[in-house]
Amino acid sequence: MTNRKLLNSELGRPDIEEFKKKEKVPLVVVLDNVRSQFNIGSVFRSSDAFIAEKIILCGISATPPSAEIHKSALGAEFSVGWEYFEKTEDAVLKLKQEGYRVFSIEQTENSIMLSDFKTSDGEKYALVFGNEVHGVQQEVVDLSDGSIEIPQFGTKHSLNVSVCIGVVLWEFLKKMGKV
Repeated sequence: MTNRKLLNSELGRPDIEEFKKKEKVPLVVVLDNVRSQFNIGSVFRSSDAFIAEKIILCGISATPPSAEIHKSALGAEFSVGWEYFEKTEDAVLKLKQEGYRVFSIEQTENSIMLSDFKTSDGEKYALVFGNEVHGVQQEVVDLSDGSIEIPQFGTKHSLNVSVCIGVVLWEFLKKMGKV
């Protein structure tokens, strides 16, 4: 039995214009001072793959156009909508006014394990992911509706932010009944 790899042309992916018209998952990714442009590019790719509504880049997070973002986004910075806010707190407050439930992806005293988190039909979510060293700012955690934590079992206390986002977006897609 053969197991031939599929060609890109066989995958049936939409082009950028088709993608922009496609219904998205009511899920916004918020980057709180993510410093690596390669991580940001990876977030664009994951957000494209899992049809997130948009990305909000905050603080020191770089924005397109950027050669470094493009190198890891591979063009997803053109398909996924994005906004920039100088202060993450302002982005969170705006999202809450727009009816999003905002959760920081962070280890806190009362965080909910990702495996235990339940989504609700018709609810819109915004997920805040933090700086590679310092995580989500405490002021942003305080403004959030709660915190969600990825269970981990090794010696390290965190995952790379782009890996974390891939894990969380996939899990949210499943919980929201999109896969």
